[in-house]
Amino acid sequence: MDARFGADVTSQLEAAGALAGLRVIDLTRVLAGPYCTQILADHGADVLKIEPPQGDETRNWGPPFVGGESSAYFEGVNRNKRGMVLDLASEGGRAQLSELLVEADVLIDNFKPGTLANWGFGRQQLSERFPSLVQCSISGFGADGPLGGLPGYDAAIQAISGLMSLNGAAGGEPVRIGIPVVDLTTGLNAALGIMLALQERRSSGRGQFVDIALYDCALSLLHPQGANFLFSGLEPQRTGSAHPNIAPYDSFDTGNGQIFLAVGNDRQFRGLCEILGLNGLAEDKRFVCNRSRVSNREALREILEDAFRKDDAVTIAEKLIRHSVPCSPVLSVAQALAHPHSAHREMIIERGGYRGIGSPIKFSRSTTKLQRVPPTGPSRRGGG
Repeated sequence: MDARFGADVTSQLEAAGALAGLRVIDLTRVLAGPYCTQILADHGADVLKIEPPQGDETRNWGPPFVGGESSAYFEGVNRNKRGMVLDLASEGGRAQLSELLVEADVLIDNFKPGTLANWGFGRQQLSERFPSLVQCSISGFGADGPLGGLPGYDAAIQAISGLMSLNGAAGGEPVRIGIPVVDLTTGLNAALGIMLALQERRSSGRGQFVDIALYDCALSLLHPQGANFLFSGLEPQRTGSAHPNIAPYDSFDTGNGQIFLAVGNDRQFRGLCEILGLNGLAEDKRFVCNRSRVSNREALREILEDAFRKDDAVTIAEKLIRHSVPCSPVLSVAQALAHPHSAHREMIIERGGYRGIGSPIKFSRSTTKLQRVPPTGPSRRGGG
């Protein structure tokens, strides 16, 4: 092969993304599935998002809406995908899906378990017809077991998994975590599972079924509280912003705002004491190591609060972090997105009227870029 031709091909593949050539049929809606397929699409996979005639319900989850077409919620997890409308309840729609699957590498859905099988696209049926196809199914609880086949939404899974019981002020009521952390984690695990199955396919030549349940993903997030319980038998309690295993690891008031201090070792604690002018505190037997600091966290908190009251939040946080003491001001979403480092890391992307959060995965060669804005609504597209 001509070396220059080979270099050109390599350059083209890198420009197209790490997953260039991967073909994904996306039957998912709402969040976990679309978040998964957006990850794949951001990195070059050809993702065809198939919606029912009424569309993905999140198109109506607003305000805000974008140009009167779709909600910001929908726009945030559906970029870089092509769009198509199919009525899979109809014979014609199912025939079109069969044609699409002939050249597909991945099929992902989040229908209620059994739905695709009723339409002729069950796990075994697909394996026989398309042996190299990687199938990924996202559900609330999986297909079987005591809760098998039941529907699951992020907040309900937060509640049943114990996550909500850990969130909130000490002595207060359980509170839903402010972002759909279960859905997002499920999307990440689905993307990882798909990539693992594709890697295995390189040696076996066969696809396989990837079973991802919101319930499982929620339980996987119970660290360190889950590990603490399994080894101690003590029920974890809500601690507000404080960490159950580390001190000082909490939010603190300053003279004009809050900071979050995350001291993970004795060296960092000595640095904190040095910056705050708390001479001798690091040698105090109550605070000499993390174990003693956790046992005496309230006394330590009182000392630190007194020290921080004279400080400006941004100034002291900057001073501490540059002294290798992890600390940050507590910012709002608007402040975080407007932070100069967010722009430097290319975490805000824009094209035309589209604005979104960029991919956190960076490569030395492969590109990640906005190729397509999210698909338009079903009312403006054709389909079977």
